[in-house]
Amino acid sequence: MAQTTGSTEAMLTDTLREALARAQDQVNSLVLGKAREVRLAFVAMLAGGHVLIEDLPGLGKTTLAHALAATMGLGFQRVQFTSDLLPADVLGVSVYDAATRRFQFHPGPVFTHVLLADEINRAPPRTQSALLEAMAEHQVTVDGTTHPLPDPFFVIATQNPVDLSGTFPLPDSQLDRFLLRFSLGYPSPESERALLTGADRRELIARARPALDADTLRALRGAVAQVYASDALVGYVQALLARSRHHPGLRVGLSPRAGLALLRAARAHALLLGRDHVLPEDVQALFVPVAGHRLVPEAEAGPAENLARAVLQAVPVD
Repeated sequence: MAQTTGSTEAMLTDTLREALARAQDQVNSLVLGKAREVRLAFVAMLAGGHVLIEDLPGLGKTTLAHALAATMGLGFQRVQFTSDLLPADVLGVSVYDAATRRFQFHPGPVFTHVLLADEINRAPPRTQSALLEAMAEHQVTVDGTTHPLPDPFFVIATQNPVDLSGTFPLPDSQLDRFLLRFSLGYPSPESERALLTGADRRELIARARPALDADTLRALRGAVAQVYASDALVGYVQALLARSRHHPGLRVGLSPRAGLALLRAARAHALLLGRDHVLPEDVQALFVPVAGHRLVPEAEAGPAENLARAVLQAVPVD
């Protein structure tokens, strides 16, 4: 597939490139043995999307969120989602001030750069919707007044795929608000030994020095938008979308918005690997994390991730 390079090399200075490499190295030193998952988190941040991590407790979801925030030099908040959590507990609330005789808005934890929404499916749908609206619009409206969220704004939401008692599964339309979904999984024996014998991750994160900042991240996002995708590459993405809509076992295929998400993520992936153009390999590396939670399988068709892999294998690269 022929490629024509764009202008990203001119835009992505050596300083930005080195800072991005240092940031990845630092997060990998804090979240051991998860280079692919760390790269996916960086893809989402650079592409301006959000991440949903489905995994068991204790596998590093919180560590990853803390490490990203510390490395980026960004503000961080964690919200433990529970069945009694209200939208105001996340967004904020207007409180009447008797001295001024006016309502004063008190921002909630959503007003941060990196928000960890822990066990998001334990909150009722109304609270879930309040957060997901903020994710989509980058703003919240309370009592008729709109309040913009910080820029950048990045959500890492988690779910426990095993303990589903008392949970409220996210509807398909809300799952679509997440750019990527993936799992961390158990560490390798070598990484687990290093975790067991090394320093406490929280102490290491507390000592971590920022490798980037908000301005640098915005500049990197601008560079992502300039990464070149050829007509043939776009055609490959379109073929994947078309195949998903007719693939056996799938009740609902991928929408055009899913295609835009896949292209945006592929551009960020290419930038992370030092290229100024997208290759089919970028699309293939991200197709399952982007498409798996957007596909709706038939009742007996098996997991959507397996069907996403089948769709990917069924579409050749011209």
